[in-house]
Amino acid sequence: MAYLSSSHTDRLPNHKELYQFLVACQQASVEKGCTQIASISVEIPRVDPLTVLQIIAKPEHFQFYLEKRKENESILAIDAAISAEVEGINRFQHAKTVIHRYLKDTWIWTEQQKRMSFAGPHFFCFFTFFAVTQESQFSSATIFLPRWQVAYRKDSCTFVANLQVDPSVNLKVLLKELYNHISEITWSGHQPSSLTSLNYSQFINSHSIKAESFKSAVVSALKSIHANQFSKIVLANAIDIVSHQPFNVVNSLDNLRQRYPDCYIFCASNGKGQNFLGASPERLISIRDHLLVTDALAGSAPRGRRATEDADFGDRLLGSEKEQREHQFVLDFITQRLSELGLIPQYLPAPQLLKLSNIQHLWTPIQAQLFTNVHPLDIVAQLHPTPAVAGVPTQIAQEQIRRYETFDRSLYAAPLGWIDYQGNCEFIVGIRSALIDSNPSSLNHDNTYRARLYAGAGIVAGSDPDKELAEIQLKLQALLKALL
Repeated sequence: MAYLSSSHTDRLPNHKELYQFLVACQQASVEKGCTQIASISVEIPRVDPLTVLQIIAKPEHFQFYLEKRKENESILAIDAAISAEVEGINRFQHAKTVIHRYLKDTWIWTEQQKRMSFAGPHFFCFFTFFAVTQESQFSSATIFLPRWQVAYRKDSCTFVANLQVDPSVNLKVLLKELYNHISEITWSGHQPSSLTSLNYSQFINSHSIKAESFKSAVVSALKSIHANQFSKIVLANAIDIVSHQPFNVVNSLDNLRQRYPDCYIFCASNGKGQNFLGASPERLISIRDHLLVTDALAGSAPRGRRATEDADFGDRLLGSEKEQREHQFVLDFITQRLSELGLIPQYLPAPQLLKLSNIQHLWTPIQAQLFTNVHPLDIVAQLHPTPAVAGVPTQIAQEQIRRYETFDRSLYAAPLGWIDYQGNCEFIVGIRSALIDSNPSSLNHDNTYRARLYAGAGIVAGSDPDKELAEIQLKLQALLKALL
């Protein structure tokens, strides 16, 4: 990687310095005999990435959106300067190789000498739950470096352009297009929001959750647990929703971020009309300045309507032997897997309560310093899937999930996130999620639009089929409201 910087402070980057940077990048392309990537970072006025997504993005583009409203942080990636789709069990290693390969031919230019949040190239990655999928419309691993990226952290907002530079490209034209996009994104991010909700009459619940079938699976799983075949399994269910009108992805994301400010609001789009979105409470890993943060999140209870009722639910959750055991499975798994990578995980001795708008969880945050040269995707590969979304032992639980679940999980409960050129990253677990198809269905020639909503529950000794069903219905209802 090569670096250049500018101290220019106007809204648009200094033309002469940026042109010289691109000339150097093009000369490297000639000498190396291959295309180079010019990654250009510019500080812009604060914009709403979700509004930018609504105005700028096109269905045929890869897209990724991730927002943490509580932490005043959001990142949006649109279109692909370069991309790769990988299949097979070695997908995490292949994804890491893809990132290394492209970074070797990436030149980095930053507008300010001061440090900007989210500056420089970021690679966006999403993986399916299973390495080998049955009917997923997403590849086992998708990696892309966006053409356009806009992100903010608190009051700092950064625009990043990743441009292909080869010997034949006209640098003056390239610069003009860059300036136009900076102006367009700055303008679009300040437009009045036109987000509106659809109404119930446009929806038909085509396939509701099969309550008896799910409870039967729980009973069967409990028998296997009692026979010591495995200790825990996470069983998911899905409902399919049909609409006569297209689902509005941006409206749904806006609904989710307003309803669930404590969650990660996310959307991954494959450029073929499928959008996977949701509001996940679960971070897989976050790395910033060599500090790794992850979460053990397992064990659930509803929120109360009154403060006293809410506190009672929380106390029961903290005192439940069954919920504590489920939580301990996840904590032990994560700490063991991190230790196997040579890391030293640190955490408090007792779980806390993570209170979300409609549910509360047992939660243990875990930290570790990255003293060794461990790549973020090595950690993702080591942790996915955790017992919070698969079970214990992992391999047996995954085999049993295939047996009990009648649908392909696709991106459900899988890692989604980004990695920057310095090794910082943010990956979440894609739970409390929905797969929205923007293409009209040709089934029965009705030209309807479909969405599949996912939710799961952890089954351990002492689980009650009726309570697990109620937990799943609670999670699915929260998603359904966001679509409406």
